[in-house]
Amino acid sequence: MAGSELTASDALRAWLDHLAHERRLSPRTLEAYGHIGRLYVAFLERHRGETLSLKDMGTITAAEVRAHMAERRSGDHPLAARSLSQSLSAIRGFHAFLDRRLDTPAPQLALVRGPKVKPSLPRPVSEDQARGLLAEPDADPDAEPWEAARDRAVLTLLYGCGLRISEAMSLTRADAPLGETLRIVGKGSKTRIAPILPAVRAAVDAYLALLPFPLQPSDALFRARRGGPLSPRHVQASVQRLRGRLGLPERTTPHALRHSFATHLLGAGADLRSIQELLGHASLSTTQKYTGVDADRLLTAYAAAHPRA
Repeated sequence: MAGSELTASDALRAWLDHLAHERRLSPRTLEAYGHIGRLYVAFLERHRGETLSLKDMGTITAAEVRAHMAERRSGDHPLAARSLSQSLSAIRGFHAFLDRRLDTPAPQLALVRGPKVKPSLPRPVSEDQARGLLAEPDADPDAEPWEAARDRAVLTLLYGCGLRISEAMSLTRADAPLGETLRIVGKGSKTRIAPILPAVRAAVDAYLALLPFPLQPSDALFRARRGGPLSPRHVQASVQRLRGRLGLPERTTPHALRHSFATHLLGAGADLRSIQELLGHASLSTTQKYTGVDADRLLTAYAAAHPRA
């Protein structure tokens, strides 16, 4: 199909295909971008009263983009400023693809400013809370011993190596027993090397010793009760249950253990560049958020302990 015959929806599909196969974004991110793109194209076609062609996408005005943002800010499910900013970022990415790959720039887009978003700090748990969470699966009366060992191993990986849930769930039987380091493929297929602490290695070994299912080298390492691969949702539900028993705050989530890994390393004197590499962040600015968390912790401790505070 010639470029002049492409519709806006065709162009959107081409962009998503590019993100999937060239950028190799995760299915969840692709789903989010596809949803944003479809809403955007549908709004423009309603606004103009016709099906848009690729050529029409180059005539989009700043006013039309602002009107779309205003619509998404209102209604039954209004977007918060952060979500609105992410939506606009995806739209910019779509138009950048149209410009670079399909020779269809939209110069008016440069006139659209996103909403002001107050940067949020990661919300880690304390070292004592993290240790309590890692120990609690062994006290779960409803779990089989191998399930308790599995949950402890997963949580120890998240806290001890700074893994995302998806990264822990992507480990296979061939990855264990763990060695001194572990090769992790993270967001955007970026590879990093995670050092393995003895406590992490021991937790995974204990799980494997009790696992009742035989596994092939390519099988997912962590298994559910009936033998299938463990899902991220199970890990989230498990942490929710454990934090309830321990009386921990709602911010105690699996991802909070990754935040805690970084914050506690920083507090112990690790440098930002090393933490960036351990977390697999593409940009140092992402890692720098943890300096704000550590500063807050120090100020809180100062206020509590200093006689003149």
